Amino acid sequence: MKILVAGATGVVGRRLIPLLVQAGHEVAGTTRHADRARSVSEQHATPVVVDVLDADAVRAAVGTERPDVVIHQLTDLTGEDFNANSRLRIAGTRNLVDAAKAAGVETMIAQSIAWVYLPGDTPAVESDPLDPSLLPYAGVAGLEKAVAEMPRGVVLRYGALYGPDTWYAKDGAMAERVRAGSLRPSPSWTSFVHVDDAAAAALAALDWPAGAVNIVDNEPATTAEWLPVYSAALGAPSPGPAARHAAATSRPASNAKALSLGWKPRVPSWRTGFAEIG
Repeated sequence: MKILVAGATGVVGRRLIPLLVQAGHEVAGTTRHADRARSVSEQHATPVVVDVLDADAVRAAVGTERPDVVIHQLTDLTGEDFNANSRLRIAGTRNLVDAAKAAGVETMIAQSIAWVYLPGDTPAVESDPLDPSLLPYAGVAGLEKAVAEMPRGVVLRYGALYGPDTWYAKDGAMAERVRAGSLRPSPSWTSFVHVDDAAAAALAALDWPAGAVNIVDNEPATTAEWLPVYSAALGAPSPGPAARHAAATSRPASNAKALSLGWKPRVPSWRTGFAEIG
């Protein structure tokens, strides 16, 4: 198949392209920055320099490439600008979907997140409602609604990405916060996924039916559980005790659907993955 990866130079995109090429697909990959086009070429993919917020440019690029599948791995978290990321999820996805439909593309696979579910007592499954009160909700809802317009739209609800080049890398934003002592243990839940497993899920999703799928490892954890392990892996001081009587927040996510579709995380738990960080 011919596949267009939107966000080819991002943390997932640059791991996904080699997997697609090795699987025998013809791959093109987008980047906003002309100086990054060479890195796409070096992975044996065709670089496409385009700003996905430019609707006309996106329509022209997708029309020229005419892929069978668009894989949307776009984010904009430079400087931790969450408003910019939401704008990209809403407007950028809208442009990609419109361009894909105009070019006759049947399938889109898109990156979403697994930490916007309404609170509950059990791990969230894909049919559970999302929480409109959370900051990322508008961007996530806009993205997922647009992707659902495709003849086959698959939404990958990734857990918190960790591994090389992520915020949880030893030189990442979360590591800096741990070293500064600004993170404290709490009952807040996180469902993690190693970035390599996230890329592998996007490859596997080429054969999946339409709908949302949680892509998380096998062991959701509270900050009180994972933060001491992460701090130790970084060689950072052990965090202080958790606040007493704090209420649990957030919600773990279930990966049962992804497992039933044949995906299996290479790193089944953040405990193993964090041990590799240092």
